[in-house]
Amino acid sequence: MTEPVRVRGSVVVPDAELVWRFSRSSGPGGQHVNTSDSKVELRWDLAASEALPPVWKERALERLASRLVDGVLVVRASEHRSQWRNREVAAARLAALLGEATAPPPKARRATKPSRGMVERRLENKRHRAGLKQGRGRVRPE
Repeated sequence: MTEPVRVRGSVVVPDAELVWRFSRSSGPGGQHVNTSDSKVELRWDLAASEALPPVWKERALERLASRLVDGVLVVRASEHRSQWRNREVAAARLAALLGEATAPPPKARRATKPSRGMVERRLENKRHRAGLKQGRGRVRPE
């Protein structure tokens, strides 16, 4: 089987909660495409899962709300001709999605005032640019 889907740290999605579906893939592969089920669809019921800590689960449900269908997260992969490689890609995508969705929110930015020197440099640069652009005006014949 593929490696377990590791969310972050020691948190892992159990294989029993993952549902794999395989179908025929489009794209390159010649006659091989018509005979093998290489397209992979990985489903995981996030709403019913007990794999994530409650805080992470709440955060993931909120952040992945647009991707969930009845609480189920679906990841598809069909780039490779091999079903095995597509399984690995789908599992990696699921892990990346969950890692991003369960990450803590970034620290709030503390507002700061620009220094007096910085303000002066900015205004001096503006005056300099304005002068350059004014000098590009049309030359009047005398």
